[in-house]
Amino acid sequence: MADDAAVEPAPQPMVGGVHLGEWGCEYLGTAVLLLCGLSAVALDFGPGSPVADAIPSASVRRLLTGLLFAGTGALVAVSPLGRRSGGHLNPAVTLAFWATGRVHHHDLGGYVAAQLAGALTGTAVFALLWRDTASAVAHGITRPGPGTAPLLAVTVEALMTALLVTTIFTLLSSARTARWTPLAVWLLVATLVWRVAPTTGTSLNPARSLGPAAVDGGSPSLWVYAVGPAVGALAVALLWRSIRLRLLTTKLFHDPHYPTVMESDLPAMPAGWSPPR
Repeated sequence: MADDAAVEPAPQPMVGGVHLGEWGCEYLGTAVLLLCGLSAVALDFGPGSPVADAIPSASVRRLLTGLLFAGTGALVAVSPLGRRSGGHLNPAVTLAFWATGRVHHHDLGGYVAAQLAGALTGTAVFALLWRDTASAVAHGITRPGPGTAPLLAVTVEALMTALLVTTIFTLLSSARTARWTPLAVWLLVATLVWRVAPTTGTSLNPARSLGPAAVDGGSPSLWVYAVGPAVGALAVALLWRSIRLRLLTTKLFHDPHYPTVMESDLPAMPAGWSPPR
């Protein structure tokens, strides 16, 4: 761009192409999410957990785990990584944005690939750091709880993901509430982990479920956590389009001083922009 100093934030169109900066941020952000989130699971529920000795209540430890796991995602969203990419960290969330027409199919593929790769990397690093704790990765696998049929698990995951995407879309449909999206997502997901984890493990995120399942050698229930969140996310996106509600941004924490490659009604810097040196 000829005169970067003269560029001011403005609404931006959707841009196709290869966006390694944004995809790299999603990769790193998802890796951090899995590393820190699985560490919270291992710390609170792993074999020989000191937290279990200090807090005997499994319900309280689930709430603590949810706050730590979801809190990591919220912190990534408000970090420079999230401000650049949008902090989706979840293929279902990116899929929902794409279905509303705000994300180019190039970025749908790039984001999902980056999120899945980031989840695998974060889980692998977690396994390395927690290698002295038996079955640490296995404790991070999401699976239906005892007595929960696969179809019920899919339905519950779809409903929870629909609630998550509805919360995100509602807040991002108003300039006054958009900035509060990470906080709302943090509290919502933490609550769902607290109340619903015994039923499905509360994934809401195919990448979150893929990481530990793949590193541990696979899980027969993995399809539940691919189908359920995708169905829930697409249902909300189609509803949003049918009632003609318009998202203002695809970033969970929108910062006008960062570029965007996705369509944005809120002011942002254009794709490819970088601060003048």
